[in-house]
Amino acid sequence: MDFHLSDEESLIRQTARDFADREVKPVAAEVDDKEDIPTAIIQKMAELGFMGMLIPEKYGGAGLNVFSLTLAAMELNRASASVGITMSVHNSLVASPILHFGNDEQKQRFLPRLASAEAIGAYALTEAGAGSDAAALSTAAPRDGGDYILNGEKLFVTNGAIADLFIVFVRTHPDRAVRAKGISAFVVERDTAGFTVGKKEKKMGIRGSSTVSLHFDDCRVPAANLIGTENGGFAVAMHTLDGGRVGVAAQSVGIAEACLESSLKYAKERKQFGKFIGEFQAIQWKVADMATRLDAARLLTLRAARLRDEDAPHTKEAAMAKLFASTLANDAATQAIQVHGGVGYTKEFPVERFFRDAKITEIYEGTTEVQKIVIARELLK
Repeated sequence: MDFHLSDEESLIRQTARDFADREVKPVAAEVDDKEDIPTAIIQKMAELGFMGMLIPEKYGGAGLNVFSLTLAAMELNRASASVGITMSVHNSLVASPILHFGNDEQKQRFLPRLASAEAIGAYALTEAGAGSDAAALSTAAPRDGGDYILNGEKLFVTNGAIADLFIVFVRTHPDRAVRAKGISAFVVERDTAGFTVGKKEKKMGIRGSSTVSLHFDDCRVPAANLIGTENGGFAVAMHTLDGGRVGVAAQSVGIAEACLESSLKYAKERKQFGKFIGEFQAIQWKVADMATRLDAARLLTLRAARLRDEDAPHTKEAAMAKLFASTLANDAATQAIQVHGGVGYTKEFPVERFFRDAKITEIYEGTTEVQKIVIARELLK
């Protein structure tokens, strides 16, 4: 598969890189320390089209594809994994399902707000008893006339503290034994009565990205907010997660590239035993391995993105990209700290943050173990 970038794709990547270096990287440590992304950063991303990359121009978006989103996400995550995942979730987990499964009225009502970042999006699937086993969710939403009444709780909702629109998956079939066949997807607006956003989680990494719980107490949501068909929401969730896995793979590539860049810079500056540490084979092998695996991860990720754009089967490829890239991000972060030695364990250098940020890539959008299950199932069909 040819990954030669078009002029437009090269421009998108360069624009994202320039913005990341100029606007994001200088505040990345502050974003981590304060556990908050400045509103100005999000607004600037919207002005550049990054918050509406998948949204057609007629709804105010950039009208681009997943491949272009992936290129931009890699660059933003290279500067700050918190900023990168905020943009990625907004696009791939919120705008995308509305675009693919929403009706015309829903697209007209929600997509322009998402494209301009007037509304930030969040995706709510996980529950206390439904993590890797997503079909086990118990938040219920029986129908009452023209509304559905939601009761239950969602956990680990990325963007939740700043979001205005939430894609929420609930059980609309009374029999839990039907599992995936009884789940529906809704857009829930933040000001809906009976809906409250819980406190922000204190996390090891991606600290600038808000993660919250959601609470539904007789929350009445109109049937007009049903995405797709009643009891057809699990297909929405799985299709969306394939795109989300491409997004996490892109995040992983960005983190790994930041680790390599920092390691190369330090290896050319730090002297021991009378010469730069980059002259030692032990360091050379670390950066050589990092760079080789980084190229492989980038190609796997871009392949999955291209297949998704072509509407071709890509569940296996998205899982492979996410599995390989997330493993690399964690290994690269570990090796980057080794290259830096003692100072790598301090906040004086960013590799300490890269190490903390990398771990989540092996957990959310499906754990490493789940990715292996997905890949094996696809191979053994």
